[in-house]
Order: sequence, then C-alpha cells, then structure tokens
Amino acid sequence: MKVHILDDWFDTLRGLPCFGLLDGHDVTVWTDHVADEAKLADRLQDAEALVLFRERTKVTRSLLERLPNLRLISQRSVYPHVDVPACTDNGVLLCSNMHGGTPSYAAAELTFGLILSAMRQIPQQMASAKAGTWQMGVGKTLRGRTLGLYGYGRIAGAVADYARAFGMNVIWWSSDEGRARATADGQTVAASREAFFAQSDVVSIHVRLKPATRGIVTAADFAAMQPGAVFVNTSRAGLIEPGALLAALNTGRPGMAAIDVFDTEPMSDPSDPLLAHPNLIATPHIGFVTEDEFDLQFTDIFEQVKAYAEGAPIHMINPEVLTSGG
Repeated sequence: MKVHILDDWFDTLRGLPCFGLLDGHDVTVWTDHVADEAKLADRLQDAEALVLFRERTKVTRSLLERLPNLRLISQRSVYPHVDVPACTDNGVLLCSNMHGGTPSYAAAELTFGLILSAMRQIPQQMASAKAGTWQMGVGKTLRGRTLGLYGYGRIAGAVADYARAFGMNVIWWSSDEGRARATADGQTVAASREAFFAQSDVVSIHVRLKPATRGIVTAADFAAMQPGAVFVNTSRAGLIEPGALLAALNTGRPGMAAIDVFDTEPMSDPSDPLLAHPNLIATPHIGFVTEDEFDLQFTDIFEQVKAYAEGAPIHMINPEVLTSGG
C-alpha cells in the first residue's frame, strides 16, 4: 500500500522499532505541516492509507473528496479532528485504538514536571543563574500542599500517584459521574466546585475536549483560586473560557500558570500576551512527545495498517464501510 504519514516534524518515526511494521509498504513521511487544504490534497493524491499524528491535521469532508485513492485512515485515541460520516460516505475506513485503561504516562510526567517547575520556580531560577544573578526568589515545598485534579480519568490518576509520592494531599472534581466514581473509590471529592478551586494549591485539569466541555473552566473558577496557587493545563486549551486565563493572571488569581497547550498551535508569536506573561510557564504541546510514547502509539497505528493490508482490519470506527461496498 501507499502509506503517507503526516506531521512527523522531527522525522522521529523512522528510527523507532515500530516502523518495521510497515516493511513492504511504499511509505512517505511528511515532516512539515500543510494547512492549505488544496496543497495537502495535491501531496496526498496517491495515498491509499493515511497515518495521522494525533490531531495535528484536520480531516474534513472537502479534503476526503479530493482523495479518490484513499481507503484507510489510521490513528490512535479520540478523533474530533476527523469527519467520520464523510469518511464513510467516501469509502474510507477509520481505525483508531482507543487504548482503554492505558494512560499516557508521558503526559502525566510532564504535568507533574510543570507542577514542580512552577512551585520551585525552576525556569526562572535557571534563567537567573545563567544570567549571573544567582537566586531570584523563594519557591514552595510540595509536601503537605493540596493538588486539585479536575477530571477523574487515567492521566489524572497517574498524576495523583506522583503527587502522593511527594507527600501532597489530593482532592478531586469532575462530572457528576466522575465524582460518583471517585467517591466510590474512596477518593476525596471537594464539597463544591468553588471549594475545589479555593482549597487547591495547584489545580490541574485532565478532561477531554468535546462540545460539552469547551470553556468548562471559567473566570469565576479562577477568581476562587488563591493568589499563590498554580493552574496547570496539559489537556486542551479549549477547556478554558476564551481569554479567562490571561485575565486571571493579570488579576493575580491564580498567581501562576503552567501550560502545554494553546488556542493557536504552533504558537510562534513570542509577543503573544499569554505566552509572554511573566507568570506563565509554557511548553510547546509536548505532553505525549517522547520516543517511548511514540513507539507505543505508533505500534498500534502501524498494526492497524498491517491488519488492513492483510484483509483483517482492527479497531474499526466505521466498519459499515466494509459492508457497504466502500
């Protein structure tokens, strides 16, 4: 099959063990991102299988209609960036391993790294030392402080384990269903949403972005936080009410934010008011970006390609394509 891999910006996949799963296929790896749909369609004209790198490229109906040879899209996890009905209408099978029960430890580790960096002022202290001015302030110890985790899922659970190892207290907030599960598991659930934000020294959000959760963290939530608290987001920027985080940092509640995600990505404007804010620590959406995580994820993805080529597709999202003559 002619397999095209999109958005492998650092040409990482060729050097991973999982790449051998594509032996025997005609593989093209694209190491840049093309936003223009017409240009993207031109480069993918001969593609029979398309491998997506997380949500870096949207697969729209208009794009699919320009790709007459495409038969398979292979990716991993949720797929809000893929128009599934359009895939079905165009005879394209979408395969995605939902990896139930397996958290992204890479994302959890980065989350805790940001927590530690913010509380101990690691980026600022490093910059001060390298500038020859030695110490620049006084950080905070994690032990005995309270970590509030918003979202009772796999990644948040891993972060909670790390926090407890550091001696932190963990409290939870989530949907009604999530809070019920947390309570049943013997976890500490905040008495109210306002109490959750007010009691936490650090709040970290771990919620999937979908229409019902867009803008779920509001200006009122930030206003309830302590002036010395830290807000962490390694999930999705869209979970935050537009403009609310910048306004909150400007008013000093919370005192600091540490984020891995932005409304516009890649974020390339160093003068952006949020990115340039002195009370923001930021990383460029690298929560899942490790060699180990890539090999884990793309083993699933390439196994889907291999299974499809062998006539026994797996992890099908729209299997009706196979029975409708698509």
